[in-house]
Amino acid sequence: MTDSIAPIETRHLGMSYPLGSGRVDVLRDLTVRIEAGTRVAIAGPSGSGKTSLLLLLSGLERPTGGQVLIDGIDLGSLDSDGLADLRRERIGIVFQSFHLLPSLSALDNAALPLQMSGASGARDMAADMLRRVGLGDRLHHRPGQLSGGEQQRVAIARALVHRPRLLLADEPTGNLDDQTAESVRELLFSLNRELGTTLVLVTHDMDFAARCDRVLRLHDGQLHETPAVRPPETVDALPA
Repeated sequence: MTDSIAPIETRHLGMSYPLGSGRVDVLRDLTVRIEAGTRVAIAGPSGSGKTSLLLLLSGLERPTGGQVLIDGIDLGSLDSDGLADLRRERIGIVFQSFHLLPSLSALDNAALPLQMSGASGARDMAADMLRRVGLGDRLHHRPGQLSGGEQQRVAIARALVHRPRLLLADEPTGNLDDQTAESVRELLFSLNRELGTTLVLVTHDMDFAARCDRVLRLHDGQLHETPAVRPPETVDALPA
């Protein structure tokens, strides 16, 4: 194992929730290391804790035990402001349900992370990222004027506009038809190659998972490595 700092590391991570008069353990003594630039799928049945793990990795939830380290920074050492700063600087998040602001255009939705950090040229950088995901002609459309696939592309552009080292995606194709889902898969992998961003995705789709470098199956609160049998990728370039 290398001594270099990995973008993601968990140490004896635990997460439990109250249930009736007791508690249920969702994650138990979970230790994993994910190297820079890799793409990792987290698979498992519904209710196994996949989304909970992603929320812990992003600092949106706190564990009941153990540690999460992002670029060597222990998330448990940060207050809410420090966690927000870390997400703005280093982490992009793509949700299954998009979470776009309906009153804002695609351009303004994508520019939000940069605007919140006070970066100059936020709208220009957001426009460039939207063009990269194939939405150069949709900059001024609001979410209600976009298809589901287009909304997901806006969400991906928003997650990547600040060039994060880590992209977390929770079922990014779960609400899409087959053709649109395949387009989003190709987009995520293309951006992973181009930007060198570490990609961690939660998915029920084992064909999607098999195209990653590693497949980690979550079962009984722990991660188990599964061989990834990777089919050839059909598209290597970003949409025009």
